[in-house]
Amino acid sequence: MTLAEDLETRPTLHMQRTFDAPRTLVWHAWSRPEVLVLWMGPVEWPATSVTIDFRVGGEWRICLTSPETGEHLWQGGTYREIVEPERLVFTFKWDESHEDGPPVDTLVTVRLDETDDGRTVMNFTHAGLKSQQSLTGHKHGWTSTVDRLEAWLAANPD
Repeated sequence: MTLAEDLETRPTLHMQRTFDAPRTLVWHAWSRPEVLVLWMGPVEWPATSVTIDFRVGGEWRICLTSPETGEHLWQGGTYREIVEPERLVFTFKWDESHEDGPPVDTLVTVRLDETDDGRTVMNFTHAGLKSQQSLTGHKHGWTSTVDRLEAWLAANPD
């Protein structure tokens, strides 16, 4: 079974958020490691290390760290599609077992649409999650992460 076929049979997370920020700023937040580290990860597992090779075929790695225990969770993947400033597609996989067993390859798609009043609508899809348990966990994680992105955008309007 190919990854594309496998992705179709597993749970998918869909989210939409409208930011009071221009699309170029939202794109900047997704494409710069020095900015990603400021908002990536849920509030209880914020990013502490981000490295990206921001080009199609380039790899990314992020370390999330628990402020309570100091435990690390590593994740990474490969950029599949980059269409500045509107679309970003990348693979996503945990380095070690997480939530419900051994990690699997998944696919994240971020689409950014500009509104007439200068805001940005982000359509976010995380496809190929391993189970309903994984879907629930990733929904919490990504919702908290996007809340942190929204706060960063509000504090950095330029």
